[in-house]
Amino acid sequence: MTSALDLLLVASVVLAIGGLSTLAYQLARHPSQRRPVLGIRGLERARALEAQLFRSIEPLVRYGAGWVERWPIQKLRERIDPRLLHAGSYLGLSADELLALSMLSALTFACLVWVLSQLFAFSIALAMFGPLLGLLAPWAHLSSVARERARKVNRGLPAAVDLASLCMSAGLDFPGSLTKIVKSAADPSDPLVEEFRRVLQELELGYTRRRALEGFADRAPTEQVREFVNSVVQAEEKGSPLASVLTIQAQTQRLRRSIAAEEMASGAALMLIGPMTLIFLCVILLLLGPLIVRFTTGGFSAP
Repeated sequence: MTSALDLLLVASVVLAIGGLSTLAYQLARHPSQRRPVLGIRGLERARALEAQLFRSIEPLVRYGAGWVERWPIQKLRERIDPRLLHAGSYLGLSADELLALSMLSALTFACLVWVLSQLFAFSIALAMFGPLLGLLAPWAHLSSVARERARKVNRGLPAAVDLASLCMSAGLDFPGSLTKIVKSAADPSDPLVEEFRRVLQELELGYTRRRALEGFADRAPTEQVREFVNSVVQAEEKGSPLASVLTIQAQTQRLRRSIAAEEMASGAALMLIGPMTLIFLCVILLLLGPLIVRFTTGGFSAP
């Protein structure tokens, strides 16, 4: 029995070494993807490389992407690209680099869980969730970044539209009002400021106003952004005064924001029912606890 287990262990080690060697050979055989240096991806990659952790794993991610790019998964890449776009070209990653990062995360979690299983001796079946958790972690973080980015855009859009309306009423044109918003922004890294800056860059490159604004709506696919873009595009097509349209848009979006805040406040009251009930039960228990103890111990019996 012992010899059989020893043979099984040796075979497992040989297979593991063979698999890792094959993986290393495939990674060395295929060249890594080039690091993006131009455009939004290049800018986001330069920002990401300022962090020590990503700078240390970025070569491995590019090597893995060079291996993944030979896979026939074009439909999967087409589904990943919009997610990266909604997250603001997160870390300057391509679809292949995101897949490579997911595999690297799965391998890291697998090694970490194996070490923990040896230290604390929990079931190896439970340790199988480690690679799955590592595989899904980059996707979950990407989704959270996209949601946070959309929330910041929606939060700052009413004030930006109102300021653009004031600038246009003072005599500026639409690109000039966006330039004023970008230059007067307190936080240049705000997602809305970055989107306006990109719209201005596309207008300078010769894009039509419609195309530049539709690109903004594609990168931040929220209802408020789509409504703003549609209003500007329709005002341009019909020849309506854009300043008046922006003023109405700012009022509408502020009203919508107030309604959303009221809905959140009413929902918070419902969410407080559970904790308040628990607090009320604790108070009742503190008041009646001594009486219950005296009754159960015969404290009310006659002497």
